[in-house]
This record gives sequence, C-alpha cells and structure tokens, in this order.
Amino acid sequence: MNQDSPLDRRRAGLLLHPTSLPGGYGNGDLGPDAYRFIEFMAACGFSIWQTLPLGPTHGDLSPYSAQSAHAGNPRLIALEPLLEAGWLQADSGPPATEEGWSYRQRRLREAYQGFQQQGAAEQEAYDAFQRQHEWLDDYALYQAIRAAQQQQAWSDWPVELRDRHAKALKAARQQHAAAIAQCKFEQFLFYRQWAALKRFANERGILIFGDIPLFVGYDSADVWACREAFQLDREGRPEVVAGVPPDYFSATGQLWGNPHYAWDRMRDDGFIWWKNRIRTQFTQFDLLRIDHFRGLESYWEIPATAKTAVDGRWQTAPGHELFEALQKEFGPLSLVAEDLGIITPEVEALRDTHGLPGMKVLQFAFGGGADNPYLPHNHVVNAVAYTGTHDNDTTAGWFEHLDESTRGHLFDYLGGSPDQMPELLVRTAFASVARLAVIPMQDVLKLGSEDRMNQPGIPNGNWVWRFRWEQLEAGVADHYRHLLQMYGRI
Repeated sequence: MNQDSPLDRRRAGLLLHPTSLPGGYGNGDLGPDAYRFIEFMAACGFSIWQTLPLGPTHGDLSPYSAQSAHAGNPRLIALEPLLEAGWLQADSGPPATEEGWSYRQRRLREAYQGFQQQGAAEQEAYDAFQRQHEWLDDYALYQAIRAAQQQQAWSDWPVELRDRHAKALKAARQQHAAAIAQCKFEQFLFYRQWAALKRFANERGILIFGDIPLFVGYDSADVWACREAFQLDREGRPEVVAGVPPDYFSATGQLWGNPHYAWDRMRDDGFIWWKNRIRTQFTQFDLLRIDHFRGLESYWEIPATAKTAVDGRWQTAPGHELFEALQKEFGPLSLVAEDLGIITPEVEALRDTHGLPGMKVLQFAFGGGADNPYLPHNHVVNAVAYTGTHDNDTTAGWFEHLDESTRGHLFDYLGGSPDQMPELLVRTAFASVARLAVIPMQDVLKLGSEDRMNQPGIPNGNWVWRFRWEQLEAGVADHYRHLLQMYGRI
C-alpha cells in the first residue's frame, strides 16, 4: 500500500448508494439529504462513503449495466440547487398522477430553459465542461437517437445510424439538436453537483469510494461509439457475452449479457479506452473498487445464444499488462479488487503483484473449516472487511436464514448470542486487522431481508431500497463513534 493511499491507516466506511437516500423524487439524489448523510457519517467517525456506480441506468435501474462509463445518472440531479440558481421556479411538487422520474425530467427541461434565459454568468463554465469531456458528444447523440427510436437498443436502429455513417450522424445532430443540448446540460449539472458534494465530504475528512463494473452495458454509448473495442459481429451484435459459472449465488451461474472486450486490439493501442475510463472515475472518487476483478485475469466467456451461464468457458485476460499501462499513466492506483467467487492462484497473483487490497466478507466466513479466508483470523492488513455487500442479504436477514450448524459455528467462534445480531458481526468487521472495514447502511439500521439492495439472478425489484431518517435510533452516532475509537478506526 503506497503512502499516499486512502488506506494508509485504519478506517471505517458506510456502504450506501445515493439513490437510497431519503428525499428527492422517485429516488434519493445529490440534494440536502446527501449533505445530511455526510454530516451523519462525520458524527459517527466514518471516513469512507462507498457507493455503487453512478452511471445512467436502463429500466431495470441496475448501476452495473449503465448506458455510459463516463456519464452520470440524471436521476441523481437534485432540484434544490436549480431553484437557488434561479433557473427553476418553485412549485408544489409532482401531482399524484406523475411519478418521480417523470417529474424530475420535466423540471430539468424547465431548468435548461431557465439557464438559457438567466445563466449567462455560468455559460463559460458550461462551455469549458463540454470541451473537457470528449465522451460527451457521442453520449448525448446516443441518448437523443435512442429516445427518437422509442428507447430501442442501438443495434436495432436503422443501419446507417447503427453503423455510424457520417452523413446520417450529421443529420441526426441537426434533427435532435434540442435533445442533445438538454442531455449535455444535465451532465453539466450532475458533474457540478457531484463535485460539490465530494468537496463537502473531503473537507470533513470523508473520502468517496466508488465502484467500477468490469464490463459495460451492451446498449451503451461506449459500445455504439467504439465497437472495435468489443467482440461484436458485423452487425454489431455480441459474439460472446459475460457472466460467471455456477456459484454461491446461483446454481446455473449468472448470465449478465455484457459484451466482452477485444483485448488484442486494446493491447495494440496501449489500452487507451481503459485509460480514458479510469481518468473519468478518478475525477469522481478517491478510491475505486473493481467489480469482478477476477475477469482481468481470466473471464467466463458464454456463447451469445446461450440461455444460461453453464455452457461458458474460461479465457485469459491481459490484466498484468493493463495495470502496468495504467500505473505508467497515473502512478500508484487507489484501487480495491473485488476478489470474490472462484479465485485462483493466478487471480491472487494479479491482485498482490499490483498491491491491491482484496475483500473479506464475513457472511461467507462461517459453516466451514478453519482455513476459510473470510474468517477473521485469516484476514490480512491490505484488505477491506465487510459484513456483507450490496449483493448479500442484510446481516439481520442473513442470520435469520442461517441453518443451525452455521449458527453454531458463528457463536462458537465469536461468542455472543442471537439478540446481539447484527451488531456482533459489525463489531467483528471493525475488529479485523484489515485497514478498511465497511458496513452497509442496512446493518446500522438493523434491517431485515425485505430491505436488501440486490438479489443476484432475480431480474425485478432490485436497486430501489431507500432508508428514512426516522429509522435511526437515538444516540446511534455516539455509539458508532465509541466503537470506531475502540477499534482504532478514527
């Protein structure tokens, strides 16, 4: 771990996606409740806020298959700063017949009109934003065409648009100029609001810990604008797709459907696509988790026609070359490896050669032998300890569903009793030798399975959980500050 790393000392963090915050319309956003959450974290003594990816989502709301590796999710744009700027007029909120996202979209269109009329003082900053982000033109055009094509995936657009014929793109830019301008304005707002929130957190000693999916969504501006970086056929359709073989979460594996990278071509140009992606992420975050890290050593390649992930095969990826190229470009990298699932010595070597912390999830620790790497006595300093992640059940829900044998092992190992859960596992994470310990907000609130964020393999009902301030028990900040002081994490 390099001396300037965010993990140069013992820290503790909370895992909460901004959409799970109270307030906002349809989901949490970057408004007043985000600032209140940072103040709550500071009062507790937490110094890391871990989020999920922040990109614009599809209809399933999954942040792990976003429409861009660079853009921010407009659902997170808060309306309060737009009122303060005078670009919006106050109203009484959405009528009963209008859902939150539709209301937010309508108000963002009104804000752009207000900006055009009253935003002269900000025009220079807006122009500079557009110049600084090379991905913005393609992303805004992608969104405008997609809307005009009734939200169809780019592979189903008319051939001249699908294949980016210059004449067709020029005509589309003219035809959809208003939608393109609206999209660019919304990205300006997102980036500005996120930068302000991150600055507020950093000033209070809190670092922002982001999450970067290894793969990008097929229906994304990234794939449409840079088809040569992916394994696609002549019509732009995936030849093979990503997923994982059968594992803890699913007996048939997980069929994600993301296109695989054309690693040979990426290697030939010095991994420019990846360098651009990482550059964007480190403008938004102090620390980054690489989701599905093992796919940078070898990845599960599934035929695009397959119905499940069972019939895939392992293929080797140039992870060492990629990290060497990134380190040469950016210097020491503040990255964490999501090294869960089927981990081989080769994956461990990739992680350790480049000095990346791995993950130790306590919900995976019990019910086996003493050599289980997730048991606390097997933790290492260069790691991040979790009670559970966004893919796990809440700790209270997990414990409720444990079989008697695993429960017996848990209490034989940790001591304690059922009435001490989930805090018993929280304290165990804090006590770990791992430099960073992170707990989901649900565990602070002692919530059950009905409040989990995601259930892998289940397509509907995920990513919508939100908490309420009234769920916080009195004295919780003082209680956590005491725990974090006791375990040396302040």
